[in-house]
Amino acid sequence: MAISEPIRHPEKFKRMGLSVPSGVLMYGPPGCGKTMLAKAIANSSGTSFISVKGPELLNKFVGESERGVRRVFERARSSAPCIIFFDELDSLCPRRGNDGGGSGVSERVVNQLLTEMDGLEERRNVFVIAATNRPDIIDPAMLRPGRLDKLLYVPLPEADDRASILKTCVRNTPISDDVHIEEIAHDDRLEGFTGADLSSLVREAAVNAIRNDRESVCKLDFDHALTMVSPSVSRKDQKLYRNMTGTLRRVRGNIEEAKKENV
Repeated sequence: MAISEPIRHPEKFKRMGLSVPSGVLMYGPPGCGKTMLAKAIANSSGTSFISVKGPELLNKFVGESERGVRRVFERARSSAPCIIFFDELDSLCPRRGNDGGGSGVSERVVNQLLTEMDGLEERRNVFVIAATNRPDIIDPAMLRPGRLDKLLYVPLPEADDRASILKTCVRNTPISDDVHIEEIAHDDRLEGFTGADLSSLVREAAVNAIRNDRESVCKLDFDHALTMVSPSVSRKDQKLYRNMTGTLRRVRGNIEEAKKENV
């Protein structure tokens, strides 16, 4: 609704008086497929896609980082409709005032990003998606309405999702008849596995098959892999991410209250 629908059916949003596209912040544990999800949205929408890694825009020379941000939005406007995807946003937009007496590059980048995202007419048909593992350290001004105002938690995959991911991971790997992907996906030992963990599991099973000079990966190889690969996200971190949506909304609410008081 935030990205695909305004691209596919702009007339519906125009009828409702909605002209400025909203931004989406995807957050969650590392390895859950946030980048893949952004690419899938762009592909299904049939739009141009510009991917930017946060640290790529940071430059120690004065003005270069801000120029990099402007160029990204200029490219997006010239190829609209376009999705700009900022990966690792926490490295690009950390909370201002925490520079510790540094060069202030991060603060200037945040200011330039806010300026570009606030451009009403110029940002038409330019959609922004950002991803982060640390939404708690992102500058709160980025979460205000009209900017990254849609907060989307990307959770760990459930059993059925794990089955789909495993099937994708093994599509180029010869598998024995005794291997049942659905059964492996529902194994309690895979609880808490991210997509990256599942990919590592398949790789470990394939390596074990090679080590034992087998022509295909069998159930024994997956049993061995399960003893070698464990979830990369702890239960404590999982709970932290689940509770983070409420925290982010409270931060945004505090910003709006402070803005009203200043007015």
